[in-house]
Amino acid sequence: MNLSEAFSENLPGVSPDIYSADDFRAISDMAYREAGIVLPQGKAMLVYSRIAPLVRDSGCATFGSYVIRIREDAAERQKAICALTTNHTFFYRESHHFDHFREQVRPRLLQRLDHGGKVRLWSAGCSSGEETWSLGMTLLGPDRPAGLALARRDIRILASDIATHALSRATAARYRREDLKPVPEALRKAWTSDDGDQTEIAPELRALVRFRALNLLGAWPMQGQFDVIFCRNVMIYFDNPTKERLVARFAEMLEPDGTLYVGHSERVTGPALDQLVPMGPTVYRRSAA
Repeated sequence: MNLSEAFSENLPGVSPDIYSADDFRAISDMAYREAGIVLPQGKAMLVYSRIAPLVRDSGCATFGSYVIRIREDAAERQKAICALTTNHTFFYRESHHFDHFREQVRPRLLQRLDHGGKVRLWSAGCSSGEETWSLGMTLLGPDRPAGLALARRDIRILASDIATHALSRATAARYRREDLKPVPEALRKAWTSDDGDQTEIAPELRALVRFRALNLLGAWPMQGQFDVIFCRNVMIYFDNPTKERLVARFAEMLEPDGTLYVGHSERVTGPALDQLVPMGPTVYRRSAA
């Protein structure tokens, strides 16, 4: 059995005339080149299921024709990249990070604000916004009047993702009421309002956040550094050289003593270890030096 036959055997009901091993390789090469996403052959069915609707919508008869389209059409290529991203997330995911931020980082940031300084946070790979709003609520705290006073100070939260469809949901800031269950009750009461089975993020918190489409492998337009960067469960889709380059860039974007939070299965390795000091499970601080 040749490689093409072996590939087709793992895709029951899919004609090799429509979707071939060559098509998969071309799409996986594009995903890696454009966004650092690694797609081994075991992901062939996932690629088929996510790209097939785009093939139909584009009017192409085969994946091969669609590959030609995305090579020539940057907008269509971006659609394909968005379709291949995984946007699974939820409120207060890996809650120990928010506990650490509240107990170890927030007091220092509040002290700076009290002295007229600024605070800059970045949710990198924010998906549909749950991480961003969890971070923002934790920063403002459970005391709504005190949080409103904080919100009038120089605070900005950047939330970025490559997937524009996920950013649309994040910007809308409306979720199923049950999705907010992991958030501590006091924070929910202070910074959300219910509308039937929907919950909306408070406008005072929304005003602090800027959602932007950003490919982490591309150029970053931000000029200043950040006090905190959350990039969690994003790098699991990258190979090790890509991870190490990205983390090194994060380190350069952190203020001295700034904090980086990564996902539960992710670790900092490579040159960034010269600057990032482990502070707890998947929490790193940039050394003041």
